[in-house]
Formats: sequence, C-alpha cells, structure tokens
Amino acid sequence: MSTRNELKRKACEAIEKRKNELIAVAKMILENPETGFSEAKTSRLVAREFDLRGIPYRDRLALTGVKGEIKGGRGPGPKVSVIGELDALLVSEHASADSKTGAAHACGHHAQIGMMLGAITGLQVPEVLSHLSGSIVPFAVPAEEFVQVERRMALRDQKRIEFLSGKQELIRLGEFDDVDMAIMCHTASDMVKSTFAVGGTSNSHVVKYIEFIGKGAHAGGSPHLGINALNAAAWSIMAVHANREVFPESETVRLHGIIGYGGESVSAVPSDVRLEWRVRSATPEAVARNSTKIDQCFKAGALAVGAKVKITTIPGYMPVRNNSGLQGLFKQNAQALVGKDKVVQMPPNRNRGGSTDMGDLSQIIPACHPYTAGAVGAGHSKDYTITDYEMAVVNPAKIMAMVVIDLLADGAAGAKEVLEGWQPAMTKDQYLAFQRDRAQVVEFDGGEV
Repeated sequence: MSTRNELKRKACEAIEKRKNELIAVAKMILENPETGFSEAKTSRLVAREFDLRGIPYRDRLALTGVKGEIKGGRGPGPKVSVIGELDALLVSEHASADSKTGAAHACGHHAQIGMMLGAITGLQVPEVLSHLSGSIVPFAVPAEEFVQVERRMALRDQKRIEFLSGKQELIRLGEFDDVDMAIMCHTASDMVKSTFAVGGTSNSHVVKYIEFIGKGAHAGGSPHLGINALNAAAWSIMAVHANREVFPESETVRLHGIIGYGGESVSAVPSDVRLEWRVRSATPEAVARNSTKIDQCFKAGALAVGAKVKITTIPGYMPVRNNSGLQGLFKQNAQALVGKDKVVQMPPNRNRGGSTDMGDLSQIIPACHPYTAGAVGAGHSKDYTITDYEMAVVNPAKIMAMVVIDLLADGAAGAKEVLEGWQPAMTKDQYLAFQRDRAQVVEFDGGEV
C-alpha cells in the first residue's frame, strides 16, 4: 500500500521527467496569443494534448473551453477540477504580441495551461491514479480577461453567449454542476523573495460601456450647430476624478477606462463617442453604490453639453473566496517543495485590486487561487514576462498534483473533509439571478432637462 508521500513522489518525478515538454507547450501558447472567446488555436492545442494523454473530453464549451475527465482507480468520489485559462489580452507593444491582433500573454495564462497539463501528467501515472477515488477534471477555460467588450456584446446579441466572461458563461451552461471543487495557480511578478503566495482576495467589479451621442457639424465653420459628444465624455471623466476622494480606502475602489472611439474627423464636431469603463470595489455592495455614483458622472457630462448618453452596465466579477481547506493543502505542499520561508500567507482581506472570474466560481464551490513567482514586469504591460518557467509551470504543476492526491487518496477523505466544512455564499441559481440583476441599460438625454 503506497503512502500519500510515495504517490506524491511518483507524480512529481513524472512531471520532472516531462518538464521540458510542458514548458514547450506554454511557450507555444505564448507565441500564438488569442483573446477571449476566440482562442481557437489554443483550444485545439489543449485538445491535442488531451488526445495524446488518452483523456476523454468535450470542447467548444462557452465557444472555446475544453473539459476533460480522468477517473481514479478506486471508484466513485468527488470531482476536483484543475483549471487553466486560455486567453490573452491586448498589449500590442509586448514582445510576443500578435502583429495583427495586438493580443499578448501579458498575464501569464500560457503558463497556466502548462501547469494544468503538468498536474495531470503526474496524476495519470498508473501507480498514482490507481489509488485515487473520484475524478480529476482538467478544464481549459476561455475569456478571463474582460477585453473587447463590443465584440462580446455582439456575441451576446447573436445568442452565442449570455455572460461576457468564460467562467460566468460556463457556470450558466452547467459545466461546473458536476465539479465539487476547483484549484488553479496564477503567475505574479510582485512576489519579492517569496515563491508562492496563498490567501487574500480580489475586487468585485462591473463593466460600463458608454455611448455619448451628440450632433455633427463643421468644427471650424459652424461648431455652434453641433453637440460635441467628446466634450460630454471629457466632462464625465473629470466628474469621475472629482469623486475619487469620497471613496473609503477599505473599499479598494478602482475607477478606470478608455475612449474606444472618439470621433471620425478632427474637422467635424464628434457626434458619436464611446467609452469602456470599470468600477471595482472590495464588495458587490460597494460596487453597486459606486456604480450609481459613476453613472451620475456620465449623465453630468451629457447634461453639460446637451448630449445623449446610453450607459450599459455589464455584470463583472465577484471577490475571490479562497477555501481554507484547499488553501491549507496548497500551502503545505508548497512548503514541502520549496521551503516554509518561500511561501507567504496573505490575510483574507488582502485585496490585490484586480478582479477575476475565479471569484464567481468561488461563491458556488470550494476554490483556491494562489500565486506563483516566475514573472517580472508590471502585469498587463509590455514588460510582463515569464523568466523562470521552473517556477511558473513546473513547481505549480507538482503542487497541484500533490493537492489532488491529498484530496482523492484514502477514499477521497481530504475532499470529503473540504466538502463537509463548506458553506457556499450562493447557489448557482442565486448567482445567476444576482448577475442578471446587475445588467442594466440607462439612457439619459441631457438636452431635455
């Protein structure tokens, strides 16, 4: 009878033996970046890797997701998902950016696919798998980075998706209904002297798509006949800035956006201007309150010049709830692999400021979202680069394999213990209702007030 430590040793040896192959897969994805809901090449690569490993799977889930299942040799039991994210974002200046689309893996998702494949490489060792109850569900999910909102809204209008992020849509489709818990690991460049960080949380957020409609005219000859939509947008942005001092520090508020379209010609008064905005805060309640305040700013810009404004609010993400049981197992195994002094425990309220749809999943099932070193440069910038693939792919793969062994060995006692102590924040139906309630469209005519 093999002990858990023996099973872990065998899994880690298998990962170590194939680490160059796993790193090569991650680098291949790096050189072929694709944004959310369009990860066709990346999805096919994952499917090919599943085929090579003999893993049954279903693909084209939420357009591009790939979901496999590996059954343990000890019979039925809980299902543990090991998640990797498929998508890149838009950073055209990045060294590995696609020259046509501007897509780039400036957040390390290519490493996630490598580590996911690595974890299942270790778990598929016959001497390991034969001792596990339940199933491992490797899941390559799309569209975590909330970019290209107009394109995603068009997909929604075509009824191809309802929600505009991958895990949100997969929850709606029921693809996590048969998953009992989920783990993943994200690269980070702010680890200082640490190799892994566990704990903490993330911001909740909503997405704003704002359309200012004015009236065109000759910008030099007859500007008085126009209504300048760009000026309305500019006033709105200033109004947002004027409100920044009123947000409590405890809410970790982040208000930021871009002008996606600012007019057709410098010689014409802009009549159609579009913004994309984010309202992030520590809790959904704070997001709702601050979202209303920001809507007032957009209305104020329209009112200032007599323009019209249409504000589309799109359901964003929920804060991450790291499950203490899963987090504890990840921490223990990380310490065993790299040493206690290399693993940082962040307090539950440590908010990194960003947002992830892993937060949505963590409201419904036990989940864990730790961070690994291996990257340098500011996240989402041209400088964000994986420089140490041993840290960014190989070590997380080993740790996640060891966590799954702790969960599913010995009759899945570890997973059963996690589930016994689990209280969801909301059911799937409650989650979907909550997100649908957040979606709204507000239209305001500043010329009629």
